[in-house]
Amino acid sequence: MGRTAKAKAANEADGGTWRFPAGQGLRLDSGARLEPLEIAYKTYGALNAEKSNAVLVCHALTGDQHLASTHPMTGKPGWWDRFVGPGRPLDPDRHFIICSNVVGGCMGSTGPASVNPATGEPYGLTFPVITIGDMVRAQAMLVEALGIETLFAVVGGSMGGMQALQWAADYPDKLFSAVIIAAAARHSAQNIAFHEVGRQAIMADPDWRGGAYETAGVRPEKGLAVARMAAHITYLSEAALQRKFGRELQRDGLSWGFDADFQVESYLRHQGTSFVDRFDANSYLYITRALDYFDLAAQYEGVLAKAFQAARKVRFCVLSFSSDWLYPTPESRDVVRALNAAGARASFVEIETDKGHDAFFLDEPQLDAALKGFFTSAAQARGLR
Repeated sequence: MGRTAKAKAANEADGGTWRFPAGQGLRLDSGARLEPLEIAYKTYGALNAEKSNAVLVCHALTGDQHLASTHPMTGKPGWWDRFVGPGRPLDPDRHFIICSNVVGGCMGSTGPASVNPATGEPYGLTFPVITIGDMVRAQAMLVEALGIETLFAVVGGSMGGMQALQWAADYPDKLFSAVIIAAAARHSAQNIAFHEVGRQAIMADPDWRGGAYETAGVRPEKGLAVARMAAHITYLSEAALQRKFGRELQRDGLSWGFDADFQVESYLRHQGTSFVDRFDANSYLYITRALDYFDLAAQYEGVLAKAFQAARKVRFCVLSFSSDWLYPTPESRDVVRALNAAGARASFVEIETDKGHDAFFLDEPQLDAALKGFFTSAAQARGLR
């Protein structure tokens, strides 16, 4: 059984995969059409009678639909488990929470490891290039299929925040509120550079086989692990790395060789080797390319405010972290200025922390309070109990 088949089987055990019928394929920004289309998703809570309490949570680059449930491949808690539960910002007693694996992903949604119906083999590099807009279009199809006309909120951090911005631009009439955390309206040259290092590491692995490793029965694990190691450095801050590891050694004395002498080296190696157990190398190529292509203003004559002109009724909450150098606070402020220029209602908070970009995954009381406060206010305005 291939990786995608295993992911689908695991997801069926505690979630669902929406299989769109023939004729309901996804038209991509590249001009290609993706059909058949499958979207793997999880839900928490129940949709109310008015269908007004649905919250779509969009995952980051290496996330998936297992928002608050045990991951079937790793056995670990969901990636945002700490935010979902009674009394928490995302409360299944009040919200109908949806989280889907993005198109191009590797946990059950159609992606490069899926079988190409034209050949009977995994797509590999014949899979069409995707964009953030394509991901959002697929999510909108899923939301509609679930019988929901308007989302109470769309929420996302990092790449998830970019999806939330795209939702506001493309589907403002289907959105009551949006939360954008540690994100930006476009990828910077530095972001693109780090992604290119990761892609080249994968493609340099002899087991990549030009993207056809599934057919060959191998996996480019070493290249994917190096890609993860390089990316993970950008998710942390220098202060966090220094506080956590400093120059502490793994053992007494130096090895006088190239073993992992320092604890930070061992940590990165662990991040790399554990990542390959749950993620597909080609999906990493495609999703990082989608991020690199993201430039919301470019879709609106280079003026970001124009992207939000139809979103004046949407309530926005934009959050950044002071030590995030992947998507630094000035980029969040650019989003807020554009929202203000468009006449949209936007609140903004920069959270002081030394935890870096990944702070939205970690114990950060200010983030909890900001999210809970925003959702409480939005629920009152929406008339939710």
